[in-house]
Amino acid sequence: MPSVPGFVVMELIQDAQNIQQVRNVLKLIAPLPVVWATEADCARALSDFTTYHLSNSLGLLDALIAACAVGRGAILCTFNVKHYRVVPGLVTAQPYAR
Repeated sequence: MPSVPGFVVMELIQDAQNIQQVRNVLKLIAPLPVVWATEADCARALSDFTTYHLSNSLGLLDALIAACAVGRGAILCTFNVKHYRVVPGLVTAQPYAR
C-alpha cells in the first residue's frame, strides 16, 4: 500500500488557503499510512540540503521528503520533478498526466 511522508502532509497543509482546504488534505491522506523520517533519513536530508540548497534551491521540506523516499527505496510521485532532480538516488514520477 502506498504511504505518505508526514512532511508531505505538512507541505500540503502549508499550501492551504483556508480551513476547508486543510480538511480536504486530511481527508485525502486519511486512508494512507503516514511515515516519518528515520535518523538516517534526517542525516541524508541535512547532507543534501547543505549541498544543494544554495546551488540548486533545494528546499528544506523537499530535502526531507526526498530523503524519506530514498531511505525507503520508494518512487516519489510529484509534479515538481525539477525540485528533486539534484537529489542522488531519488526516483521520481509524475502521478498522472495533467
